[in-house]
Amino acid sequence: MAAREDGPVVAPLPLDAALPWLAPLQASLAEAIESDRLGHAVLIQVDPGLGGEWLATWLAARLFCTADRGRSPCGQCLDCRRVLANEQPDLLRLQPIEDSKEIRIDQVREMVAELSLTSHGRGRKVAILCPAEKLNRNAANALLKTLEEPAGSSLLLLVTGEPSRLPVTVLSRCTRVTIPLPPMPILIDWLKKQGGAQTDWVAVLSALGPKPLLALRSDTETIADLQRETIRALDQAAAGTLDPVETAESWGKEECGLRIACIESWLVARIRDWAGGDRRGNAEALFAALDEAREARQWADTPVNKPLAIERLLWRLNAAATNRRQV
Repeated sequence: MAAREDGPVVAPLPLDAALPWLAPLQASLAEAIESDRLGHAVLIQVDPGLGGEWLATWLAARLFCTADRGRSPCGQCLDCRRVLANEQPDLLRLQPIEDSKEIRIDQVREMVAELSLTSHGRGRKVAILCPAEKLNRNAANALLKTLEEPAGSSLLLLVTGEPSRLPVTVLSRCTRVTIPLPPMPILIDWLKKQGGAQTDWVAVLSALGPKPLLALRSDTETIADLQRETIRALDQAAAGTLDPVETAESWGKEECGLRIACIESWLVARIRDWAGGDRRGNAEALFAALDEAREARQWADTPVNKPLAIERLLWRLNAAATNRRQV
């Protein structure tokens, strides 16, 4: 598989890593700690692949750090090293159970029970839930009371890039912090500085989305090749020369999620071209196809008949791009 989104995105970045798009939020969170305004439940609306989970880890380390060196964790003391090694006994992490793709109610209950126990160290317990939108309905409901009245001085950090997929009851109980989506040149420049100057980061991020941390741990060459191949096929669809049935059969077998991401990226570019004066295609149909592509992301990891679903999307793309009404 070219990329994985179901595991922690923290490594390999150290606590003193410089992610320029997160710097203002780090300063704001540090100030909230100093003025005791952090609250007990914080929703970090930053995708894990954009650094949301790393930011939650940085914040936890800042609270546990014993060096007292200012607004940032030192990264060297025993507590900071334990946070990075996932060995800090007062730091809990909830993420989807392998195979289920969900955070389940029994995980939340276990976390709540652990938070109610006496801390091992400085009197605070921290729980990081990432990605928070993976909470299933029962798990989200079981979390509500803890979000309102956490045990002791516990802090819950929910990380998500898709807050709209969380129940309103959860959102309303959290302090929400977010950042504007960073411009692509900033992300590409940062990736090049990490040692990947020869990589086609434009193609990689077009497939993965603005997720530089995910990109760092991915098979970038394979992803770039897949993105370029997909864009060529979509251009053929726009010209009416693509066989949707044969293409969908091939695309539905593997890397379905990345194919859909490439389709979404291609559609966004087409809509921007249309808004800029290139009136090829039908704007209404393009927006309808974009909505369907975004919906398709939700079933990319489900047992749905993927070739059939992709075929439908490709027919819609063909109709949209060639300015024909879909049958």
